[in-house]
Amino acid sequence: MRKIGATEIVVFLCLLASILLLGIASTAWLLAAVPLGDFRGVVLLAATLVLSYLWAFAMYRLCLRLWPLHEGSAAPGSRAEFAANLNILFYLLLFNSLIRTHIIPLPLMRLVYLALGARLGSNTYSAGALLDPPLTTIGSNAIVGHDAVVFAHVIEGERLELKRVVIGDGVTIGAHAVIMAGVTIGDGAIISAGAVVTKDSVVGAGEVWGGIPARLLKKAAGATAAA
Repeated sequence: MRKIGATEIVVFLCLLASILLLGIASTAWLLAAVPLGDFRGVVLLAATLVLSYLWAFAMYRLCLRLWPLHEGSAAPGSRAEFAANLNILFYLLLFNSLIRTHIIPLPLMRLVYLALGARLGSNTYSAGALLDPPLTTIGSNAIVGHDAVVFAHVIEGERLELKRVVIGDGVTIGAHAVIMAGVTIGDGAIISAGAVVTKDSVVGAGEVWGGIPARLLKKAAGATAAA
């Protein structure tokens, strides 16, 4: 794994300081004149936390505009590596606590992922973790099961590469499954609980995959009949 450079760290810390200052200032502006009684301290702390995360979403999306994540290998010292490392810092130090929690209801988690840049169709929810939302596309009526993980990055020694994950409509990803970078899953496919779909795999529409590494267990009915 490559070391995250000082430049990325300094930029992120500056952004983090701006987020915290904006969160505090927003709380003071909104609640300064509101009588909060004996719970004033708790309410102010909670409001600052919520508003700071809202500002963090906005700042993260701004960073994606300035330093977009591009698919492909990120060469050392390149703009692509800077963008990828800044994205990693945002995830590790800010968004991991949201993505990994089981406290936030699924409808709100959907909003969190949309705010972070994921492309989610209607009636699609994730009870697992989408680790690279800007590079994750999921169709409508799909579900990512409890503690499943979907990620669109490859870190192998010094190699750093980003590959979009595309999941179709009506897909079911079982609990604790792992979907690696570059995977494409067709409409109506099922990934069994605990399966590990290795990078760049292509799961056909309606197919059932399972195992470690995941393999085809059952073909779509139409494909079987055609064969």
